[in-house]
Amino acid sequence: MSFGEARIIRKSPEEIEKMRRSGQMVRQVLNHLKTVVAPGVTTMDLEKAAEKMIADFGATPAFKGYFGYPCVLCTSINEEIVHGIPSEKRVLKTGDIVSIDCGVVYEGYYGDAAITLPVGESLAAELKKLLEVTEASLYKGIEQVKIGNTIGHVGSAIQKLVEANGFSVVRDFVGHGIGTKLHEAPQIPNFGKKGQGAELTEGMVLAIEPMVNSGGPEAKVLSDKWTAVTVDGSYSAHFEHCVAVTRKGPMILTQ
Repeated sequence: MSFGEARIIRKSPEEIEKMRRSGQMVRQVLNHLKTVVAPGVTTMDLEKAAEKMIADFGATPAFKGYFGYPCVLCTSINEEIVHGIPSEKRVLKTGDIVSIDCGVVYEGYYGDAAITLPVGESLAAELKKLLEVTEASLYKGIEQVKIGNTIGHVGSAIQKLVEANGFSVVRDFVGHGIGTKLHEAPQIPNFGKKGQGAELTEGMVLAIEPMVNSGGPEAKVLSDKWTAVTVDGSYSAHFEHCVAVTRKGPMILTQ
C-alpha cells in the first residue's frame, strides 16, 4: 500500500472518540476469538464468529471487499506473516501460532487491531518468546507516540527491541495512518531512525503493527495474491493497535 505524497489527516477529539468506539468493537471481537482458538478449530470458524459479532454491533467489516479481499478477518498461521485467508481447510493444531487481524468501520470511522495467539497448551519456548517480544515491541513503539517525535522514533524503538532478541522485522509491510479510510498517510515502518519521517502532531491516528519473524525478514506473497509468508519458512507474529497522538501522550483506541 503506497500513499505517495498523500496528506496526513488530523482528527478532532470528537473524531478520535468515534474511532475509539470502532476500536472497542475490534477489541471485543479479538477478545472473543481468544476463547475460540483451540486445536481442531478452523480459521473459517474464527471468521464466522467475527462476522456475527460485527453484524451484531451494527458495524461493517473493514477488510471484506477491500481491493477484493474475500473475508472479515485475516488469519495467518505459523510462517504466514499477514493477509492469510480464512478457510474450512485450515485446521489449527497444537503448537501452531495464529495471527488474527480484524477491522471494522462504524459511523464512518475505522478501527484496526491484531493479535497472535498460541494454539493449545504446549508452545515451543522460541515461539513463546517470539510472541512476547513482538507484543512488547508494539508497546515500545507506542511509548514514542508523542508530539514532536517522528515516525522514525516509533520504528526505531520497535526495531531495537526485536533485533536485540535475535528476531527480525518485516520490511515489506508496514503500519499506516487510519481514520475515515483504512489506510491513510503516513506509512509507519517498524524500523528506522529517530528523526526520520513525518513529525507527530496532535490529532494524528496511527495503526502501529510490528510483524516479526523468527528467521530472516524477507517475505513473499503466495499465488492467492494475498497471503504473505516468510521466505525462509520461519514463523512470524503480528500485533497491532490504533493510537492517537494527544497532548497527554499516546491514547490507545483499540485497548
